[in-house]
Amino acid sequence: MRKKPYSTREARAAFVDRKLEELYPQTPIPLAHRNAFTLLVAVVLSAQCTDKRVNLVTPELFKLADTAETMAKVPVAEIRRIIRPCGLSPQKAKAVSGLSKMIVKEHNGFVPGTFGELERLPGVGHKTASVVMAQAFGVPAFPVDTHIHRLAKRWRLSNGRNVGETERDLKALFPEARWNKLHLRMIYFGRQHCTARGCDGHRCMICSCFNPRRGSC
Repeated sequence: MRKKPYSTREARAAFVDRKLEELYPQTPIPLAHRNAFTLLVAVVLSAQCTDKRVNLVTPELFKLADTAETMAKVPVAEIRRIIRPCGLSPQKAKAVSGLSKMIVKEHNGFVPGTFGELERLPGVGHKTASVVMAQAFGVPAFPVDTHIHRLAKRWRLSNGRNVGETERDLKALFPEARWNKLHLRMIYFGRQHCTARGCDGHRCMICSCFNPRRGSC
């Protein structure tokens, strides 16, 4: 009996990879930054906040300090004042100050380039470390945010109960060399076409292709 188009995870993954590359041949980093340190800070600030709002806040912050050495000297209260629009400003300001001081003390002012060292920094979890490793250092990583977690479920690429399980499944499906660009492409698509409320899993140009009633695209 002939299998239905895209009946396997592998077939759906291959289609997603091709389609997203067609839609987004370029993969600019959404968060404005100047170097690995400012990217790290921007990613910390992006927790439960949109990239657009972060990009509105960081110019003032980075004008004040754009290296670990200079940021470590800025009072936490001043950091908090600037980043207040991002939300969770008390925790984020403390994290930005703390990670800056730790980078100066333990890494000679340079953002460390390993997952383990990054995840030891205040306010830096696995997802943040993955973004920095992928986008600042070019190390293969697959950071999973809410957009990617949603799409992976809708496209039946993963039945992960959390972002960690989804990351594991996606890494197993896609070639390592594709991870860094693909995770950005999925974010773009999730924001523009397959939003949380704008697609019910059958409407967007990818979800509709996986709809058994419609067939292949």
